[in-house]
Amino acid sequence: MSSAAPQTNVMLFLFQDNRIHTSKYNILTFLPINLFEQFQRVANAYFLFLLILQFRHKSDNQVNNRQSEVLIDSKLQNEKWMNVKVGDIIKLENNQFVAADLLLLSSSEPYGLCYIETAELDGETNLKVRHALSVTSELGADINRLAEFDGIVVCEAPNNKLDKFTGVLSWKESKHSLSNEKIILRGCVLRNTSWCFGMVIFAGPDTKLMQNSGKTNFKRTSIDRLMNTLVLWIFGFLICLGIILAIGNTIWENEVGDQFRTFLFGNEGEKNSVFSGFLTFWSYIIILNTVVPISLYVSVEVIRLGHSYFINWDRKMYYFGKATPAEARTTTLNEELGQIEYIFSDKTGTLTQNIMTFKKCSINGKIYGEVHDDQGQEIGMTKKKEAVGFSVDPQADRTFQFLDHHLMESIKLGDPKVHEFLRVLALCHTVMSEENSAGQLIYQVQSPDEGALVTAAKNLGFIFKSRTPETITIEELGTLATYQLLAFLDFNNFRKRMSVIVRNPEGQIKLYSKGADTILFERLHPSNEDLLTLTSDHLSEFAGEGLRTLAIACRDLGDTYFREWHKRLEDANAATDEKDELIAGLYEEIERDLMLLGATAIEDKLQEGVTETITSLNLANIKIWVLTGDKQETAINIGYACNMLTDDMNEVFIIAGNTATEVREELRKAKENLFGQNRSFSNGHVVFEKKQPLELDSVVEETVTGDYALIINGHSLAHALESDVKNDLLELACMCKTVICCRVTPLQKAQVVELVKKHRNAVTLAIGDGANDVSMIKSAHIGVGISGQEGLQAVLASDYSFAQFRYLQRLLLVHGRWSYFRMCKFLCYFFYKNFAFTLVHFWFGFFCGFSAQTVYDQWFIALFNIVYTSLPVLAMGIFDQDVSDQNSMDYPQLYKPGQQNLLFNKCKFFICVAHGIYTSLALFFIPYGAFYNAAGEDGQYIADYQSFAVTMATSLVIVVSVQIALDTSYWTVINHVFIWGSIATYFSILFAMHSNGIFGIFPNQFPFVGIAWHSLNQKCIWLVVLLTTVASVMPIVTFRFLRVDLFPTLSDQVCCGADGYLRGWFSVIGIMSSARLEVKGRVSEHPISKYLQVISQ
Repeated sequence: MSSAAPQTNVMLFLFQDNRIHTSKYNILTFLPINLFEQFQRVANAYFLFLLILQFRHKSDNQVNNRQSEVLIDSKLQNEKWMNVKVGDIIKLENNQFVAADLLLLSSSEPYGLCYIETAELDGETNLKVRHALSVTSELGADINRLAEFDGIVVCEAPNNKLDKFTGVLSWKESKHSLSNEKIILRGCVLRNTSWCFGMVIFAGPDTKLMQNSGKTNFKRTSIDRLMNTLVLWIFGFLICLGIILAIGNTIWENEVGDQFRTFLFGNEGEKNSVFSGFLTFWSYIIILNTVVPISLYVSVEVIRLGHSYFINWDRKMYYFGKATPAEARTTTLNEELGQIEYIFSDKTGTLTQNIMTFKKCSINGKIYGEVHDDQGQEIGMTKKKEAVGFSVDPQADRTFQFLDHHLMESIKLGDPKVHEFLRVLALCHTVMSEENSAGQLIYQVQSPDEGALVTAAKNLGFIFKSRTPETITIEELGTLATYQLLAFLDFNNFRKRMSVIVRNPEGQIKLYSKGADTILFERLHPSNEDLLTLTSDHLSEFAGEGLRTLAIACRDLGDTYFREWHKRLEDANAATDEKDELIAGLYEEIERDLMLLGATAIEDKLQEGVTETITSLNLANIKIWVLTGDKQETAINIGYACNMLTDDMNEVFIIAGNTATEVREELRKAKENLFGQNRSFSNGHVVFEKKQPLELDSVVEETVTGDYALIINGHSLAHALESDVKNDLLELACMCKTVICCRVTPLQKAQVVELVKKHRNAVTLAIGDGANDVSMIKSAHIGVGISGQEGLQAVLASDYSFAQFRYLQRLLLVHGRWSYFRMCKFLCYFFYKNFAFTLVHFWFGFFCGFSAQTVYDQWFIALFNIVYTSLPVLAMGIFDQDVSDQNSMDYPQLYKPGQQNLLFNKCKFFICVAHGIYTSLALFFIPYGAFYNAAGEDGQYIADYQSFAVTMATSLVIVVSVQIALDTSYWTVINHVFIWGSIATYFSILFAMHSNGIFGIFPNQFPFVGIAWHSLNQKCIWLVVLLTTVASVMPIVTFRFLRVDLFPTLSDQVCCGADGYLRGWFSVIGIMSSARLEVKGRVSEHPISKYLQVISQ
């Protein structure tokens, strides 16, 4: 309830103020919330200092401190937006943002009209009309009368429905019905209107804009979540190792230690073996702590940063039309791009250019727009042909291309059917017009197809000039004509048509109608049968070319009948019960016995490469759902244009119920139809007969054969998202190849994404270009913003951005797949390396009395992960690739392993652990066995602790270096330098630390003087190192060779495609060209060369 003047009335109710909060944190909540988010990564306990303050309060304050003119104490005063309250009367001026949801009271335009832009709400940049009630429009700009306004509004509760509002204004002892046309929503911009006044209905978080704002989620990849689990497991494993060694120490102290102490110290005192085991436990926890991958997270972030730069530097994702590069706006989600299963896409501006062109039409049974040569063959659009001259219209758009001169000839000859057809295009629409500084007409359209039709009529001599609530003025072949607007029968999803009733300059009353052919054809006069058959054939031809079609018709009305009908329409508008049904019945009554004029065909231009991108993503087993605020017909036509919908589909299910019961029944029938057609393949699983959980049985899903599509509108979706119906919706949608949701609100887009995220356990991506896509982008695992025609709101809320939809193919199939592939190889090697390095201490514990003595010297332990092995694994994680970027695009099926988590999962982790354990056994026991009672070439005993440590350390560095060389699929100069350079660095540091010089400077820190030179000067030591290396890597080489030979993956087959068996074997052991990768006769340069070229420029 909202009231104006008496503020005491407002204070009786608890309303929200107009302050908004979009920031994740404030001063009080930042520390606990941010710590909670950061500690979603277990190992970030080691990196507490990396927390970065990320406030959005600056942005909020800018909005909350905007100024509005508010009527206070009979005066207009500037007031901050945050202080605006329900019941306040606000003055808006041209190009000013609307501060709250307002009831329009009056405006500078006649009849209380005003024009608004709703791009912040629904992404549409065209102007929309709002008009005040006639009783309030009389208030004008009279401050005194406005200050005395004491109307009371009783309306619906705050909600997120942008296209619907119901309420009643009680004023001057009368009640007035309120609809969406009387309301101006927060986020809109006043256009082409000098001023208007409005009363605040909803403020702050109650406004429909804020009701549609999704919360900002902390996004983590599935690999992050898995690593958290694995780190906990490893930590538990570390505890188990410590307990085992502590128990061993306790037993050793009881069995051996007592005698040893007695031999050395006599009876000076006994040592508690249990306490000794307790101390040994903590000692081994410290020694074996390297098995917990603390440095893993640092390395992961470095690799992700490199992948992000590769996306930013990719010239194949650079849009020269707007000089816009691709941008990775986050560095934490790159590998998730290689695991996408569902894409949720906006339509307008995302799939399309939002540019429509009038291509063809059928008038009175004749097609215009087809151009034929002298032999009667249709000339393709690519061939040169002189465009139609528009000498009758000096304001015609010279960029308009219509190549058929026969239509212009018919217009000049005065064909009445052609004139009437074009007259309908110029009159039957919701377009607004304005003149620019050069005196040219500019059309503001609510839908691009309307703009295309009105522009076509303009270029063909029938120019829409202006409109008021009571008249429409057009120019017909140079002559101005004003038509009295008697009634406007608007379009909706159920009527699928719109009509205007006008009185022409001759005094005749005409009904002009346009709409879906299936709807209008049912309402034609029987005398149209022959023309109907011919026009239907033309429409089929247009549809076959992927053009959007509308039927055009008209009807003559008598004065007496119209007056009687219009009186009943006024009564229906004033009714309180069954208002909508009464109006719909009257519309049905008058829109009959129509005379068919023809049909239009419009090309809705897709962005370049959209069809190919969607086809490629479908081959990669990625399902694409279109979530759009556009009309159902528009979305369906785009679906056909980009091959998401095809005539070969088994069935297209359309859900259009108005109640939850109707929606549930339509979904049930669709499922019965779908499973009924596949019953023979279902092995008795009749899913629709059982109330199953939302997690679908993949076996049942795979039994559905054939291609199906689901189309559902926003009203039905609202009911379908209810708890007892969404099970049926999700089950049916996931069985369909294509899903299109029409007329959906921004919040509904986010709800659909959340539904799939929660119940399908699948990685989702949302892509859009407008402010209405922000909630969806925030909700998905990955949000992609397109920097298109609708501002930067989507880009600013996104994780990745670029300028064209077609770049999504390269982002996922190349960068996403490579990032996932590289990250998985990095993790497998990292865990292997750490276990191989650390577990040697465990085995050594059984031979040193569980004394917590380390095998390696302390400097080697400190430098192993930082210096000796850090750079090679980073090089592999940043630069490696199994196939080239072109082959990744050519073979979309290569993307599937990421969706199935095949390259790194818990099973792979245990394999890596087993590999590391095996390597640690070889590293310890081969040197141990070789050194046992052995002597060097000079006859001296070499089985001392220091020589043993140097031999094991050397073996370890060489083994892990050879292993990463085997793991590297693609060699660059950087890989060579880092791998072989790390080995050289190891030997340089080893000899330096064991030299006399450094011992002289730091005698306590470097006690192993001359050990390295003495040990490595023995041939038997090198034989031990060689034997250890061979024993460690040969089983892996053998296994990989057999796997590639017997069970090759698609990646193996692509690699082996051109060069056969030898190439496949080389791919097993990691030997590939360091400059280029040749596959199937193509040569593809490594992208790093391109990136380096960009840097140099």
